[in-house]
Amino acid sequence: MAHIAFILLCHKDPDAILDQVARLTAAGDYVAIHFDASAAPADYRKITGALADNPNVTFVTRRVRCGWGEWSLVEATLRTLQAAFDAFAQATHFYMLSGDCMPIKSADYAHRFLDAHDKDFIESFDFFDTDWIKTGFREERLIYRHYFNERSQKRRFYAAFAVQKRFNITRALPAGIKVMIGSQWWCLRRRSVAAVLAFSRQRPDVIRFFRTTWIPDETFFQTLVRHLVPGREIESRTLTFLMFSDYGMPVSFYNDHAELLLGQDALFARKISAEAHRLKQMLGALYASGRTDFTISNEGRTLFSFLTARGRSGRRFAPRFWEAETSIGAGRSLLIILCKKWHIAKRLTAAIRQSTDIPAFDYLFNEDDTPLPDMGGIERSLAKRGRHHRAFVRMLCDHAGTDRAVICLDTSNLDLIADFHADRADVRILEIDCDLGDDYLIGHAIRVGLAGPQTSPATFARLLPTIRRDMIHERDAIRDARFKNAARLRETATDAENAAALAAFLGVDDSTALALAQTPHLFVD
Repeated sequence: MAHIAFILLCHKDPDAILDQVARLTAAGDYVAIHFDASAAPADYRKITGALADNPNVTFVTRRVRCGWGEWSLVEATLRTLQAAFDAFAQATHFYMLSGDCMPIKSADYAHRFLDAHDKDFIESFDFFDTDWIKTGFREERLIYRHYFNERSQKRRFYAAFAVQKRFNITRALPAGIKVMIGSQWWCLRRRSVAAVLAFSRQRPDVIRFFRTTWIPDETFFQTLVRHLVPGREIESRTLTFLMFSDYGMPVSFYNDHAELLLGQDALFARKISAEAHRLKQMLGALYASGRTDFTISNEGRTLFSFLTARGRSGRRFAPRFWEAETSIGAGRSLLIILCKKWHIAKRLTAAIRQSTDIPAFDYLFNEDDTPLPDMGGIERSLAKRGRHHRAFVRMLCDHAGTDRAVICLDTSNLDLIADFHADRADVRILEIDCDLGDDYLIGHAIRVGLAGPQTSPATFARLLPTIRRDMIHERDAIRDARFKNAARLRETATDAENAAALAAFLGVDDSTALALAQTPHLFVD
């Protein structure tokens, strides 16, 4: 059975620390505490006095004054790790924790999980080949030496950096070391901790390098573990559920996040808001509850990305010159079918191919495996097709030997629709207006990763109205654009009404249009 030694770095709120330690040790686990040397002495005396008789707790006596982004955080972690390693011989795993973390699973669940997965859980991505860093310094963290704290000594920090940059005073990475990066919240097995502690003593050159690296708690352990442990024994993720904004700020969780947190594939979460009293109370009782019946839906990060992205409109960059200048061609007709329900649009294109001589292609700019003719390789991926949208359609028409073609686009592609509509070609639009029922929205949420098969009905009840509003907003934005030569196929219309729309869109005779409007099961989900 796994036994966890929690590596707890803290600097405030002694009452919360005592509550946290009581929860963790009541389940038979251990806690090693580093209380920041710059914190209030009275707070330190309070927690050491209250926990003096708890055999499952140990303290770092040679404490460090910690500063964000400094080596001091790594040094404090190493000292706490060594203290836990020496004090708790029964500990099988060492779990990095902060005072803002709380369990989102029970101790029984955590122990069984670690028993079932003989791995180290630590994010470790190639430093130079990842977009893990969203803003600020990247390679500058490593190649320059950082002697001052950016927050408390900002002028000195940037002055030292400017001098090194101006005179090209850079440094090489330690020999034989490939720098990795990832979250500072990890869970390591005992043998991996032993290897890290031994390596830290054997390679003073590596320690010297990381001492003047900026934010080394995101690179030191991530690099050493990947260097010392076989890759098959590392799972590059954290068992602490946390999220960051686009600007690198941690997201806080509140009372109404309880169900979401319990559904994540993690053992702890941070940060829990100080105001989330009901959430704290519920999570506080969870670790000792013995509960193991957690349904893992794991949609938290995808949901956050989806919800925070809503409302962002416009294009980030100006149109590239080839997008603005390349034309499909005067005298040609591009017929665009717009439909959120892709299967309905595909039924219509299949019928068009069968009943007319008009080449009809499915979601060639939305779906990677859309059937397309061999065009020398440019058709093989969305990325290649999307480099020059108009040029690709022109090539498609040339290849088919036709002056008109039908393509399908998702209703989210307003910018692309507008770009095509501005072309010299005859561009026509057919919007397929169909019902957005709950069953479809649930399937859509699962397909795009906003939910999983195990997502609870309560989560869907909150999520579906948001998805529906987004789809309605896409539809309204298209209509508000007032594109010329636009027709509409409606699920609630008569066959005659839909046939009239199809005849105008495709330029076919009335009998062909009616046959298309009567395509079997066209609007069936």
